Amino acid sequence: MWDQRYSAKEYAYGKQPNDFLVECLNKIPKGKVLCLADGEGRNAVYLAEQGYQVTSVDSSAAGVQKARQLANQRGVEINPMLADLSDFEIKSESWDAIISIFCHLSVNLRRSVHKNIISGLKTGGVLVLEAYTPGQLLLGTGGPKQVEMTLTLDDLKTELDGLIFNHAIEKERDVIEGIYHTGRGAVVQLLAEK
Repeated sequence: MWDQRYSAKEYAYGKQPNDFLVECLNKIPKGKVLCLADGEGRNAVYLAEQGYQVTSVDSSAAGVQKARQLANQRGVEINPMLADLSDFEIKSESWDAIISIFCHLSVNLRRSVHKNIISGLKTGGVLVLEAYTPGQLLLGTGGPKQVEMTLTLDDLKTELDGLIFNHAIEKERDVIEGIYHTGRGAVVQLLAEK
């Protein structure tokens, strides 16, 4: 599905970074950043433009290729990696920040990735996360079609226990990102620190 979606000429979710990521920028410590399920690289390229050393991970070869193209167009360097999150190692104490924007995974994989995020952050490192909540299924403006692929604040409090939640909220907001996120969205947003 993802290779097919990212093989189109246009960028499926646009070339601009996620709004919540932009809002959190001044809270992200300078250094090494890992962007999970980063698709066509819009968030990684934005962070590289701000001076971060960015590794972008996605399971779609087409997405990784377009991330490289976007970085070249913008004149920045990123480290785009083709990897499935079920196999990708988030090395312990390695990252100043980890970015998870609309990274919707099966419950068991998500719990495993969240556990690895906690260990992968350096002390003082931050997690920036935005995901759709179950309410998104009623809005139908993008995101997963299965409720178990969505996230709630309660899920995050349980799965990311050990991080300090500096900003944590479920809300509705307009999400206009390319052709697949188009309208009112029910989201959970998290800025957390180790």
